[in-house]
Amino acid sequence: MSRKPYVRALRWEWLTRHPRYPRYLLRELSCLFIGGWTLMMVWGLARLAQGPEAWAAFLDALRSPASIVLQALALAFAVYHSVTWFNLTPKALPLQLGEDFVADRVISGAHFAVWGLLSLAVLLLAGAF
Repeated sequence: MSRKPYVRALRWEWLTRHPRYPRYLLRELSCLFIGGWTLMMVWGLARLAQGPEAWAAFLDALRSPASIVLQALALAFAVYHSVTWFNLTPKALPLQLGEDFVADRVISGAHFAVWGLLSLAVLLLAGAF
């Protein structure tokens, strides 16, 4: 006598059980866009090493509408990834001073402040201001 093996049905309703699940899935999906942007920059370095004509062609490719959309998506996902990580930092790295723990908002706020200052410094060094 042979029995049919149990086959579990694949359902996506688990995604809606808690609001944290879609945010987690979106955070994990962000790595694909950030990884794609990183590969594009490596491709740009290879074109730079090939000479001025290859570099100019790479810059023209970056100006295409599809490239601009992909770069904007990568930036949005990078910002989302950074914000969620900085909000998670107090849980991953609790800071204790004496007998008391530093408040979560202080730790997250310090990370956001350093992020903002470093971003401003990069923009200043790049000549954006």
